[in-house]
Amino acid sequence: MKAFNDYRLPSLDALLAFESAARLKSFEQAAEVLALTGSALRKRIAGLEQLLGVSLFERQGGSLRLTADGQLYLEQVAPVLQQLLDIPQHRRTVQRKQRLILCSPPTFARQVLIPRLDEHSRAHPQIDLQIQLSAPLSNTSNGQCDLEVRGDSLEAPAAKRLLDEQLLPMAAPALLARFRPLQLPEDFARLPLLRSPLEPWRPWLQAAGLDLPEPDQGPTLLDLGMLLEAAANAQGVVLARPSLARSWLAQGRLVILGEVSSPPSYHYTLDIPQPSPAAQDLAHWLQRICRDAVVQGSAHALG
Repeated sequence: MKAFNDYRLPSLDALLAFESAARLKSFEQAAEVLALTGSALRKRIAGLEQLLGVSLFERQGGSLRLTADGQLYLEQVAPVLQQLLDIPQHRRTVQRKQRLILCSPPTFARQVLIPRLDEHSRAHPQIDLQIQLSAPLSNTSNGQCDLEVRGDSLEAPAAKRLLDEQLLPMAAPALLARFRPLQLPEDFARLPLLRSPLEPWRPWLQAAGLDLPEPDQGPTLLDLGMLLEAAANAQGVVLARPSLARSWLAQGRLVILGEVSSPPSYHYTLDIPQPSPAAQDLAHWLQRICRDAVVQGSAHALG
């Protein structure tokens, strides 16, 4: 073996910082993977560049690219790092979990994700899943999500919809008792209708053959969960997807009024801004539990 004193060997930390930044093409993502601050990672790479006497990266605006020297150096050190990682004694007793961030509108998260969340946790113990709430009908992303459930699509094809179903009116039995006898849908003009820009009433009223205006009385609610809870407390009739109202329907706090339905004004879809095998697995699981939710909601509607 050659004498170490004859060489300028970089630290392993510096090599890992370089390899991670080169692979991810981002200092910020590399710092997150290595559990470093951005400044600490940049210092390690700057020290490596000073030791080698070459520039490893080209920094142009928000993009990060390897220089010719950087590409050559990566090809030389990557196999060495992989050999070190392949040594069994170097593995952690408990490997670090992979973090996934899933962004979702509030009611979708509460009614679809949370009740089944333990299934994903048990099946994928190596995943650290974080759920962040996004504003309903928001068409912007914070750029930090690995997966994002969006509720702003008007023209999504059926194959991409997460909850592909019709809207139905629902009300609390206590509310209906105050207006008996009721002949539906003819007597809808007698019922208080809960208002929300998320789901206007006009399409359903037209489907029911009722020449009634959009309701203009009562508070306007911007959250579907609040709408459903207000309806369950006998404050009015709500127009909603049965899949999102399953818990209230199962408890008997809400009942579906008649069989007339209307298409929703928007569709839930799934985007994967940060693709990875783990993100794809989560997407498949999410699509499956959404199909289950629609089936269970349909059972309440048929019942």
